[in-house]
Amino acid sequence: MAKPLLLLALFAATLAVTAALGGRDPGPIVGGWRPIEDVTDPHIQELGGWAVTQHAKLASDRLQFRRVTRGEEQVVSGMNYRLFVDAVDGAGTSAPYVAVVYEQAWTRTRELTSFKPAANY
Repeated sequence: MAKPLLLLALFAATLAVTAALGGRDPGPIVGGWRPIEDVTDPHIQELGGWAVTQHAKLASDRLQFRRVTRGEEQVVSGMNYRLFVDAVDGAGTSAPYVAVVYEQAWTRTRELTSFKPAANY
């Protein structure tokens, strides 16, 4: 008898939370990737530029940042950003890349964890 009551209580609690949120998105889910709503946000564009600069320092391929075209974010102990960036090489050829950046604002930590041509993604 206790199990049906427990299930009923959990269901009621779920309904109460859903009603309290008014159908709104509850926010980021830890560990799950979700789309970045506004990739024109200056912070997102700055992250994309930073990622291309870091890659260019390591690879010496003279890539130059143009813009972030889309992206996803993942809540961890900080934030992972998967950014689809448009960059131009030394010959002036534009190409899409995928950069993954880890950022922890409160410790001022930022790492480029991955940078690949988008075709390889």
